[in-house]
Amino acid sequence: MKIPGLLALAALLSGGAAHAQPFALDRDGALPVLVTDGSATTRLAADLLGRDLEALTGIAGRRVERLGDCPQRCIVIGSAGTALVREVAGAIGADLAPLAGQRERYVRAMGRADGREVLLIVGADRRGAVYGVVDASRELGISPWEWWADVRPARKTGLTLDGTQRLSPAPSVTWRGIFINDEDWGLQPWAAKTHDPAKDIGPRTYSRVFELMWRLKANLLWPAMHDSTKAFYTIPGNAQAADDHAIVIGTSHAEPMMRNNVGEWQAGFGEFNWFTNRDALLGYWRQRVDEVKGFDNVYTLGLRGVHDSAMEGASGPDQARATVEEVITAQREILARSIGQRPERIPQAFTMYKEVLDYYNRGLRVPDDVTLVWPEDNYGYLNQLGTARERARSGGNGIYYHVSYWGRPHDYLWLSTTHPALIRDQLQRAWATGAHRLWMLNVGDIKPNEYLAEYFLDAAFDARVLGQEPARHLAAWAGRQFGAAHGEEVAAIKLEYYRLAWERRPEFMGWSQTEPTRPVRTTEYVRTGGEEAERRLAAYNALVRRAEALQDRLPAPLGDAYFQLVLYPVRSSASLNERILKLDLAAEYARQQRPSSNLYVRQARKAHAAIAADAAAYNALANGKWAHFMDVAPRRLPVFAEPVYPTYDTSTRRGCSLVYPAPHSVEASQLAVPAGRAVSRTLTLVSHGGQDAAWSVAPEARGVRLDAASGRLDAANGHEQRLVLHVDGSASPALTLRCGAQALKVNLQAHAADTALPGERERIVVLPAASASMPASPDWEALAGLGTSGKAMRARLDLPSRGPETLAGVAPLEYRFQTRTEGGATLRLVAVPVHALTAENRLRIAVQLDDGPLETFDYTTVGRSDEWKRNVLGNMAVRSSARARLDPGLHTLRVYALDPGVVLDRIDVVMDGAPEYYGMPPAD
Repeated sequence: MKIPGLLALAALLSGGAAHAQPFALDRDGALPVLVTDGSATTRLAADLLGRDLEALTGIAGRRVERLGDCPQRCIVIGSAGTALVREVAGAIGADLAPLAGQRERYVRAMGRADGREVLLIVGADRRGAVYGVVDASRELGISPWEWWADVRPARKTGLTLDGTQRLSPAPSVTWRGIFINDEDWGLQPWAAKTHDPAKDIGPRTYSRVFELMWRLKANLLWPAMHDSTKAFYTIPGNAQAADDHAIVIGTSHAEPMMRNNVGEWQAGFGEFNWFTNRDALLGYWRQRVDEVKGFDNVYTLGLRGVHDSAMEGASGPDQARATVEEVITAQREILARSIGQRPERIPQAFTMYKEVLDYYNRGLRVPDDVTLVWPEDNYGYLNQLGTARERARSGGNGIYYHVSYWGRPHDYLWLSTTHPALIRDQLQRAWATGAHRLWMLNVGDIKPNEYLAEYFLDAAFDARVLGQEPARHLAAWAGRQFGAAHGEEVAAIKLEYYRLAWERRPEFMGWSQTEPTRPVRTTEYVRTGGEEAERRLAAYNALVRRAEALQDRLPAPLGDAYFQLVLYPVRSSASLNERILKLDLAAEYARQQRPSSNLYVRQARKAHAAIAADAAAYNALANGKWAHFMDVAPRRLPVFAEPVYPTYDTSTRRGCSLVYPAPHSVEASQLAVPAGRAVSRTLTLVSHGGQDAAWSVAPEARGVRLDAASGRLDAANGHEQRLVLHVDGSASPALTLRCGAQALKVNLQAHAADTALPGERERIVVLPAASASMPASPDWEALAGLGTSGKAMRARLDLPSRGPETLAGVAPLEYRFQTRTEGGATLRLVAVPVHALTAENRLRIAVQLDDGPLETFDYTTVGRSDEWKRNVLGNMAVRSSARARLDPGLHTLRVYALDPGVVLDRIDVVMDGAPEYYGMPPAD
């Protein structure tokens, strides 16, 4: 039996077969006439399409509002209920029945009407018509970032659109939005000084924002709300621009009832305190609702402080909880009286941000029709999501997510570094737990969060995106911006950029915190004696070279776009890492009496200058279009400040020496390599005392090859050279280096090992989570791209929580490995610091080593604890288990999932005396 709606859809699609020929756009040097239904929204949509067609063809078109004013070829844009659309649909035989009762969908159909060729784009509503236009532009090769990131389309001729009738899919998430926030150092000064006649974020700026939202198929905006910016509704034209663009307006978690407290609550109103000034608050809210009730809004309910702070006047969380319930009741009464509808018919949301989530978990009751919006912890990890009971609410569930943040333990407002694989994991959680009503993304200044905004909103519009590995989405996106021939390379560059930032965001590299603000300190990348920092610097250096090489191969018109979307964040991130790590290494190497310290200080100074130079280049792009947008020191936190550059005295030590990779471990004077497997190792050759020295490989080398057979240690390289040794796996490798008059024998220690199993390197065995040797456990699923190991394992989201006593017959993740060191060891179980899926779950795993007892580990953190702060700053949550003795030989480790959503990154088996790595230790 066929469903009537499907019958109508089938008829529509089958009818399209008669009109499958393409619709020509630039024929005989002219474009089709754009015909609209007369609404402000469709006029704006037609103007957008006209600009896009002119950018592609160089031909200017025109827009009219009567079909009779289009003589030959017409693109008709409108909503299903309008007279123009009914006339045209009837004339060309387009079936609009599938749009009945739909939201944000469109039909595109082609036919002839009174001798005219017509392409009809008809929306179920205003936004549906807009999305029909946006999809047409996308098909023609227009990027959503054509204006916001200067992705210029190549000129084309012979443009066509597919004439086959189509019905667009329904959006997956009802309200899909962006929150402009922390705009003090980017969007607001740029708008005020460069772009907007309002000298603030006014209607000219917001119209550009709304066009971007169209292209990304977002429909909900929380406007900018810091005290650097005038309140949205106080600038003439802002509200009307939103309505003309069919954009729904809401307000953030701290701004109930469409008010911007920071900009609108005046001192003369009294305290922002429900207990002492209730009537003033009610009147303040009532006035705004009366002003905006004719627009399309989602009303935020609840009460916090004037800005992003806890409720004023409450004696404790229980009183605050009860007061929020009282406030919500009063706010709903205002809405009902002002709008003249029952509260259940008015879109409302309650965002449980920071302390409000605590109130909710203490029993706060929210009306069933209000959408519950679950926030993440500001660092990319959703605090919790809805239980089965909460999912059944008529108001549904949503999420509030950050890719930019101001606050403790540290801001990340400068660059865009949240890993897409983490976003995917978190959005999969939201989708799996029924949070389908509202997805809101805090995008900061929009730039430089371009790609992450598109990824988030793509998934919001079509949740099937979440079934695709992030690397595939990124490659497709990059191909659309820079050409299919360059998509894979751009994606690879950006993924490496995200990978390096996963271990530590650039803004966190000072190892400082804020609120309260603390000074920078030495990074933990130098705990090994320098090798880990050197490897990170080498990775960034290689990434910059790769990004610059691609820049040289791109068409010149895409240069500005590439700088904004790829090169600037890559190079600036690398420069900040270089400035910080080079200074830390200079101090560390001075303690080791190595000669390169002053060279490293000079390189650090140069890196700081590069940060400023690249920001200046950004602000000069497109003839100054983006002047004042890029600020390299948001909030002027210590990590951004130019440091003091020390000068180091020359050591009294003389002669040449070798520095091994782990000088602060028991293997400080050796290179241990496995016999039977080819590996690469690093070694640093040093000439002390600033003495120039030539070096070469002695002829008796055996089983070892260097990239260069000779070189010179002089001032240009700080009298040091880091060498890469390629060891072929022979049982007795040998290498001697001649340095000046000295012969330095490299202490290579080859150890027999089972080459099929992971083994020790520098007394550490690294077991990436996805390297389990058993067939895949049905309780776990792989997450490509996530974690330091590049593929994390997540306990199934539909896994019921259970105890360790229930594990009989359960298949674990199983890891087989080998050790060679006598003595004690520590298992470090490194997880991604996610939160429990719902209030009914925790974050537990059970672990068994060999035939030992089962141990249970719980990664649950409490509030904004010091542990949570460490976790989010490094994207790592660690649980450890010490062994007084671990015998050399073969071992088996089993890991069981006890709760849904636990994400295991890797396991490090750390033998006593091993170097202390901050990130993932090296593994062969």
